[in-house]
Amino acid sequence: MDRPLVVQSDRTLLLDIHSSNAEECRADLIVFTELIKSPEHVHTYEITALSLWNACSSGYSAKKAIETLEKWSRFDIPQTVLFFIEDTASRFGSILLDELDENTLLLTCKKDLYYRQLASEKSLSTLLTPYSGNSFTVPLLYRGEVKVRLIKLGFPVDDLVPLKKGEELSLDLKDNFVAREYQITAVNALLGNMEKGTGYGNIVLPCGSGKTIVGLIALSRLKTNTLILCPNVVSVHQWIREILDKTTLTENEVGEYSGEVKNIKPVTVCTYQVLTWRENVEADFKHFKLLSEYNWGFVIYDEVHMLPAPVFKITSSLQSVYRLGLTATLVREDGREDEVFSLVGPKRYDVPWSVLEKQGFIAKAYCHEIRIDLPEELEVEYALAKNREKYRIASENPNKIKIVKQLVEEHPDDRILIIGQYIDQLEEIRKNFGWPIITGSSANKKRDQLYDDFRSGKERILIVSKVANFAIDLPDASMAIQVSGTFGSRQEEAQRLGRILRPKERDSHFYTIITKFSSEEEFALNRQKFLSEQGYSYTVENIKI
Repeated sequence: MDRPLVVQSDRTLLLDIHSSNAEECRADLIVFTELIKSPEHVHTYEITALSLWNACSSGYSAKKAIETLEKWSRFDIPQTVLFFIEDTASRFGSILLDELDENTLLLTCKKDLYYRQLASEKSLSTLLTPYSGNSFTVPLLYRGEVKVRLIKLGFPVDDLVPLKKGEELSLDLKDNFVAREYQITAVNALLGNMEKGTGYGNIVLPCGSGKTIVGLIALSRLKTNTLILCPNVVSVHQWIREILDKTTLTENEVGEYSGEVKNIKPVTVCTYQVLTWRENVEADFKHFKLLSEYNWGFVIYDEVHMLPAPVFKITSSLQSVYRLGLTATLVREDGREDEVFSLVGPKRYDVPWSVLEKQGFIAKAYCHEIRIDLPEELEVEYALAKNREKYRIASENPNKIKIVKQLVEEHPDDRILIIGQYIDQLEEIRKNFGWPIITGSSANKKRDQLYDDFRSGKERILIVSKVANFAIDLPDASMAIQVSGTFGSRQEEAQRLGRILRPKERDSHFYTIITKFSSEEEFALNRQKFLSEQGYSYTVENIKI
């Protein structure tokens, strides 16, 4: 059998993508590894502590991981790698958190060594009090904080404290509602049999595959007061439409809590922005009481990878309720994935984008990178600029407007999104062609109207800033032209591709225009990492203007 994998002693894995077994091997690897880089011929994966703990939380064992490496590895696996897998995986389930009494939790170490390590750790001295045997008591108030501190020290906590049901809410899914098999499987993975250690965690599904539906299925099973947190007002409105369309809840039972409207109902949909608003840096977050004072039984974090730092803080006190994080990727450029793991929960379910594409649940997409020259009159300015300014000069290359025009003319039947980072650049495109634009300064009413016009076909082309990166449902969008992005953000690349992945009769196209021989070209390689992991490849074309 062709073995396409090389396992190195630093725990990196080199995958020969030209092997006939590369795709099958890749599917096995993503369960317990993380993609690091993906150039043309060899993709690099890494085995990390968090990738192993996420796998273990879903019942994946160290033995299975090692068997997978032995199956695909061309050479013997280094002993250091085997030791790391066994030792790291053994830590999951070795520190248990359970209930002692109404206000106190019991943290138990299954190994004497771990107990001694935690007992001597100064950063835990104010949280842990020695109890009996290899146990500590933890005040209920510090349930989330102790989990975050322990994972920073390399100890994932298996939280077995029973979750508390919120106030009961009568609802069901409507009779004409039909869920997809993988959506039901995802909810089953989250809730299990409602026993200890389940009911919280993250579901990772591709954009366009119906993550909102997963949330509604879970809501219908839990039947409890629910708070749904979203990245923007448009996504709040989309959630409310879906709830009213697919469940038996009425308008009197579903509320919006945003900068414009503040109605608290049994099911309330709220923006992260309103929760993190305060009058000044010294003031309190006045809307946090929405999270802490109402008897929520279930909290849904839409686009959970976006959780802002203040919401992390309040989420640490929300450990007794059922919790669901929804995202297309848990990648965070600030490296705080471990906090998502600790406070919202481990990854409970994940499915490769390529799998759902083959099954027809998301659109087939082709990714293209177009490289163009910087105009001669900007070359000196670029050469003398500082690094950050270099990136902006390259991103706002005026020659990109000519390529945008050319691409639009070549795709007369597509519904097209033109996406960019810099407002001045997007406004220049609007002035040239007259297409409507949505930016952060656009009123919510105007945004909703333009999105509706695009859905209905009244507008075929829409210019959008990064406000459209997340949770925007535009099912007929079949083409995106990315003229600039947030440096090397992998999550942004995934989300922007996601705008055109709703299943439809035609294939989708994702174009990125970058300036040759510039810092923009360097960052483009990083942005492509996540999509390459999901099985997408980029065609690269150099165009002379």
